[in-house]
Amino acid sequence: MSSAPPCRVLIVDDSAVVRQLLTEILSRDPAIEVVGSAADPLLARDKIKRLNPDVMTLDVEMPRMDGLAFLENVMRLRPMPVVMISSLTERGADATLQALALGAVDFVSKPKLDIASGLHAYADEIIAKVKTAAKARVRPLARTSAPRVGMDAVLPAAPALRFRTTDRLIAIGASAGGTEALRVVLEQMPADAPAIVLTQHIPAGFSRAFAERLDRHSAMAVREAGDGEAILPGHAYLPPGGQHLSVIRDGARWRCQIDDGPAVNRHKPAVDVLFRSVARSAGGNAVGAILTGMGDDGARGLLEMAQAGAPTLVQDEATSVVWGMPGAAVRIGAARDVVPLDRIAQRLLDLAASIA
Repeated sequence: MSSAPPCRVLIVDDSAVVRQLLTEILSRDPAIEVVGSAADPLLARDKIKRLNPDVMTLDVEMPRMDGLAFLENVMRLRPMPVVMISSLTERGADATLQALALGAVDFVSKPKLDIASGLHAYADEIIAKVKTAAKARVRPLARTSAPRVGMDAVLPAAPALRFRTTDRLIAIGASAGGTEALRVVLEQMPADAPAIVLTQHIPAGFSRAFAERLDRHSAMAVREAGDGEAILPGHAYLPPGGQHLSVIRDGARWRCQIDDGPAVNRHKPAVDVLFRSVARSAGGNAVGAILTGMGDDGARGLLEMAQAGAPTLVQDEATSVVWGMPGAAVRIGAARDVVPLDRIAQRLLDLAASIA
C-alpha cells in the first residue's frame, strides 16, 4: 500500500535567514516537501500558480505588499491553508489575529532576537502545525458590502434578561481555528448570558490583544482573568498570557484562579486544567464545549465534566478548521452533542437554561 504523497509547502518571508531556517526545519520531516520560497507576496503569487503548494507559510510584515492584504487576496481567489509566521509584539499580535479572521489556519511565533535558535526551539511545533494545516478545511473568504455594526447598535438590541442567577457556568476550550470560532460564539451571546470561562491555545504575548478583540465583538464583557476575581454573569474570562485558568468555589460563588504551573498536554494554558476545575467546582451547574483545534487537550477534562453531570458538546467536523480536539472528545464518549458552529451559542444558552 503506497503512502500518501508529502505535503507541498511554499515559504513566504522577506528574511533570507528565516526562509532557509524554515526550509531546513520542515525538510526534516519526510511527510513535508518544501517546493519553493519567496521573498515577497508578488513573487509568491507567481510561485503559487506555478508550484501549486498544499500549504503556505506567510510572514505578516512583508515588502511590496502587506502580508494581510496578500492573505486576503489568496483566500478570495485561491483559498489554501496558510500558517502565519508572526513576531511576538503587540502590533504583531493584532495583525496575527486579523490574519486568523481572514482565514489563516494557525500561526507560529517568530522571536525578535536570535531567530536561528528561536525557530529551531519551535521546530516540532512548526512541523506539526504545517502538517495539520494541510488537512484543514479552508473556505473562500466572502466579500461583503454590509457595514460593520458597532457596539452602540448591538447593545440596545440585546435580548431581555433570561438568566437571573450566577449558578450557571459555561466552559469553552479551543485551539487551531479557535480564535475565529470563539468570536462567532461570543458575538451571538446576549449581554446577560451566564458567565463563560475560556481557554484558547495562544502564546503569552497574544492574550491581551485577543481578549480585546473578542470584547469588541461581543455584548458580553470579555477580559483577561485576574487571580481571585469573582466570576459574574455577562462576563467571559480568558487566562492571562501563558498561564492556566481554573475555577474555584468560594462559598456560593466562583472565582478565577491563575496558575503558573507546568504545561499540561504540552499546553499552557491547557483546556484540561480548566475543564477539570469546572467539573470539581461547578459539577452539573456547568456546560462544557470544545471547539476546533488540533490534538486532544480538553477531551479528558470534558469527560470529567460529563461524569460530574454537566451537559457537554463539541463543534461538528464540517465546520471545524481542525477536528482534532472535538474528535478526540467524541471518541472517548465525552461529548453528548455535536453541533455546527453557527448553532453553538444558542445550544449553550439552551443547555444552561435547562439545568435544574
